[in-house]
Amino acid sequence: MAFVNHVTKNLAIKIVYYGPGLSGKTTNLRYIYLKLDSSSRGDLVCIETDMDRTFFFDLLPIRAGLIGDFMVHFQLMTVPGQIFYEASRKNVLRGADGIVFVADSQIPLLDANLESLDNLRRNLLELDRDIYAIPLVFQYNKRDLDNLIPVETFNRLLNPKNLPYVEASAINGVGVFETLKGIAKMTVPLVKEQVLGQKAATGMDKAQAAEAAEKPPREGEKKVEVEFLPSEREVDVRLRKYRLRTPEDIDRELERLSREFLEKPKKTKPS
Repeated sequence: MAFVNHVTKNLAIKIVYYGPGLSGKTTNLRYIYLKLDSSSRGDLVCIETDMDRTFFFDLLPIRAGLIGDFMVHFQLMTVPGQIFYEASRKNVLRGADGIVFVADSQIPLLDANLESLDNLRRNLLELDRDIYAIPLVFQYNKRDLDNLIPVETFNRLLNPKNLPYVEASAINGVGVFETLKGIAKMTVPLVKEQVLGQKAATGMDKAQAAEAAEKPPREGEKKVEVEFLPSEREVDVRLRKYRLRTPEDIDRELERLSREFLEKPKKTKPS
């Protein structure tokens, strides 16, 4: 569930980028970071293992307009792709409001995609959550390469429920913001329901909910807009690194970082 600070009137929606190792999860976050104005996002954060080579997650709060009196932020996180960091993936998934599954489009990695999606499903079940009861967008990444898995095959094997998907080349920025906006449109109505008590549409699957988010608001209803401010110049990556040892340490640090941005006073809505 989203973090809410009623004093500063800040609200954070947690989005987790999941997928096999080297599929492009961190590449998505780095591209978003570089293309957003510094007033719209915090530092990029990395938690490393003792092996000093694996990202546990990246935390990127993005200002995203208002829900009622609350300023909304999106906290974007990645999970480690390596299968032996199981506990870390569960910690990152805990409390997620939405998930982006980043699939590697190269044919030799089809089994890795299937294994990672099954791992996501099992980890959510252990957290008492159903993969089809949480907003989910698929990103079919690395479409700029050769020897690709057809989109039809991806949809048949990974996405039989016909959920939203985006073809992407994250390293070139193609499809990155389309993916982010897609998951934002699915999560905002649910968080709005939690915070304001305004009922989101029921009786629809997630694909229908995403389609409904595109429609204009009904008379008297204010549509929630998700805003991302582009940077007017090139920026340097400000990377904050932490070295932790145990899953418990990671869990505590994850919650601390998730709340840290919400302690700041609310800024005015960007024009």
